[in-house]
Amino acid sequence: MDPSAAAVVQATRNWLERAVIGLNLCPFAKAVHVKGQVHYAVSEATQPLQLLADLGAELDALVACDARERETTLLMAPRCLPDFLEFNDFLPRAERLVRKRRLEGVIQLASFHPGYQFEGTEAGDIENFTNRSPYPTLHLLREDSIERAVAAFPEAEAIYEANIETLRRLGPEGWALLDVGPSE
Repeated sequence: MDPSAAAVVQATRNWLERAVIGLNLCPFAKAVHVKGQVHYAVSEATQPLQLLADLGAELDALVACDARERETTLLMAPRCLPDFLEFNDFLPRAERLVRKRRLEGVIQLASFHPGYQFEGTEAGDIENFTNRSPYPTLHLLREDSIERAVAAFPEAEAIYEANIETLRRLGPEGWALLDVGPSE
């Protein structure tokens, strides 16, 4: 049975609060979450072209909104691209859409997936969990927000290494206890 849009948003919100913010995987996430500036959008797409159309609509909506109201968007696709390799193959098309909309340098995409796997890792390696989310998710970020965050956190490149160490200490069992999505 497919989850409702409300269930998808709640699972993603739990992941954001418990893993991303709770483990401090992204030190910039808490402020926009607390201010209510994260927009959650659920795509009903079952095919990549439908998801691209939804991405286009969310890009337009984010750019049209004042950043004080909507700083960032999480676009979840619970019915599309369940296979990580297919999702990964989709990402260049998503990036191309950003360029076609002349939003390169304005909006940046980040990606999360229940089966996320970094190149050179095994599927169960704990470092992959830094990018594991309950559903295939495209994160639309304003570039100027990223620049401000990096200026406030001058050692931003150290975040990845710190995340790996955090997850290694936590381990798969600790991740499973967070109850934020796949733990294998």
